[in-house]
Amino acid sequence: MKQKGAVIFKNTQKIFFLISLLLIAACSKEEATDLRSSSELIYEKAKSSLDNANYRNATRYLEVLTTSFPFSNQAKQAQLDLIYAHYRSSSFEESIDEAKQFEKENPTHPRVDYALYMRGLSSFEGQHEWYHDIFDVDLTKRPPTKTEEAFSVFSQLIRRYPDSIYVSDAKQRMIFLRNRLAKYENHVAQHYMERGAYVAAINRAKYALEQYNGSPSTIQSLEIIAEAYDKLGMTDLAEQAESIYLANQSKDPNLSIDIENSDPWYKIW
Repeated sequence: MKQKGAVIFKNTQKIFFLISLLLIAACSKEEATDLRSSSELIYEKAKSSLDNANYRNATRYLEVLTTSFPFSNQAKQAQLDLIYAHYRSSSFEESIDEAKQFEKENPTHPRVDYALYMRGLSSFEGQHEWYHDIFDVDLTKRPPTKTEEAFSVFSQLIRRYPDSIYVSDAKQRMIFLRNRLAKYENHVAQHYMERGAYVAAINRAKYALEQYNGSPSTIQSLEIIAEAYDKLGMTDLAEQAESIYLANQSKDPNLSIDIENSDPWYKIW
């Protein structure tokens, strides 16, 4: 009788254990379904906000999605959309941070080129502040930190993903940025000229020639070098630099076009 009772007790334990497993499995399955549907619902709201150009609202939904459901099917795309939403909200630093994070977490993802491109765009647009146009600020006379960063990122994009659909636009932007950087170097060189620091002026102008060769502004670099050598009494070097300057100036008059004051072709959005 005792043995029979023990068997019944063991069987009862097994039944309860099995029921517990089934309940846990059912709860887990239901929870997973809830998570999946929640992430889908949030992404739909975020996508709707993006489609309606409500980028700040989209940002809020996307941030919830990427932090609360990092392993959902929508998470990766949400990260990419968040980069774009920050960019369109003019939150360029946030866009850069999100792009860097995506590249770090997903180095082999097929859309890394997009993250790089958006990082370059955010650095590119981050050069401009609202008061620059109001007060007619000449950006070529300001330290070009963001310009250098954008130039570097676009260079990485072209080098690492030569077949990317974003390469063509990146190259065009690099032409613009290269000229701006060369102009800044010439501005510094001219500053040295005004203070009689002719050797420093030559070195700065030479740097512009070496780093940004082909830029229209390097014509001015040659002019500064010729003038500086003349001031130093180095006639032969001055004449040599001046002959190169005149040859390049007469070869293609379009090189003297002021890209900085041309129409903002780079506004693609």
